[in-house]
Amino acid sequence: MSKIGFIWVGKLKEPFSKDGCAHYWKKLSRFFKLDEAMVKDAPGKLPALEKSKVEGEGILSKVKKGDVLIILDEFGDRLTSKKLAKLLQKWTDAPNQRPVFVIGGPFGLSDDVKQAARHSIRLSDMTLPHELARLVLLEQLYRAGTIHKNMPYHHE
Repeated sequence: MSKIGFIWVGKLKEPFSKDGCAHYWKKLSRFFKLDEAMVKDAPGKLPALEKSKVEGEGILSKVKKGDVLIILDEFGDRLTSKKLAKLLQKWTDAPNQRPVFVIGGPFGLSDDVKQAARHSIRLSDMTLPHELARLVLLEQLYRAGTIHKNMPYHHE
């Protein structure tokens, strides 16, 4: 079974986020072996730039050999669900590597994380709260899995 990793900043706090992410995590785990690593939110008293730097160091400390970082960023590539499905298949079929999706905290990702990333994608042209971005990402990855398996979830 192919593997997918995730690195998140902060724990889910909102009940709708917890429930929705648990729902799609379970569905997605039918297709892939899933692994997640959590990075603690930076202290609230730090300036925004310093917060993203501290969180960025935490993110990079979780990266393992063979991980291909895919960051979610407002300036990332625009993808359709079908294009994501093709890319996901390519990333998960590659030997000795696993795609690792990274969502930063409310203040975004540090430049170091952006430079370490092999791919950058966006979920929307609009800014999403990081908890909602996590939910949307999991749903889209599940959708990509159903597209790959020719299951009747995605409609054109």
